[in-house]
Amino acid sequence: MREALAWAAAGRGTVHELFVGESTEDRHAELIDAARETGVRVSPLTDKAVASLSETVTPQGIVAVCDLVEVPLADALDGRPKLVTVLAGISDPGNAGTVTRVADAAGADAVIFAGGTVDPHNGKAVRASAGSVFHLPVARVSTVDEALVACRAAGLRVVAADGYAEADVDGAADNGELDGPTAWVFGSEAHGLDAEVLAAVDASLRVPIHGAAESLNLATAAAVCLYASARRHRIG
Repeated sequence: MREALAWAAAGRGTVHELFVGESTEDRHAELIDAARETGVRVSPLTDKAVASLSETVTPQGIVAVCDLVEVPLADALDGRPKLVTVLAGISDPGNAGTVTRVADAAGADAVIFAGGTVDPHNGKAVRASAGSVFHLPVARVSTVDEALVACRAAGLRVVAADGYAEADVDGAADNGELDGPTAWVFGSEAHGLDAEVLAAVDASLRVPIHGAAESLNLATAAAVCLYASARRHRIG
């Protein structure tokens, strides 16, 4: 909620109203005061009514009505981006939100929700992002191909995270493949990326598994990939 108010204060959108549960009003007093100071309407409701407005299993007792956070793809890729995250067909909102949070932490310039990826405004995705949907540009396009074409036009090399790739992230970082502007493409945790997507990217890389684990979850793999690029960009 704090991130949404800061997003609005920066002129990037509007928070129209807060709905606050009766038992949580004291707990959120600071946020409520901040909202009122900026002209946001605050509406007290019963806890049951607030819970019915939330899409999450364990609601926090406060719900904001905001403008949509997504921006046009051209705006998200404006200004010579160096690191972009493309979510390709990720249907699990928790995974999509968590990867958005990872991208934000790694200093990515934008996140693109492409193809069959869940809506970035899904309540679980927003909550899993821990506010990151308000920190960096989020765009949504109907096909993965549209995202890849736009990324290339913005000067980005398109790299897929693929657990079955021959080359790995460590080797690519060591030999300079990650030094330039890069768009990382991540697929669903269960099925990975479609063959068509893998055929369309510039390179595919896997996260090396040095122990006995069969694989990594999506957010962990995304963190390894994005931070490998971020480190090379900061060294360079």
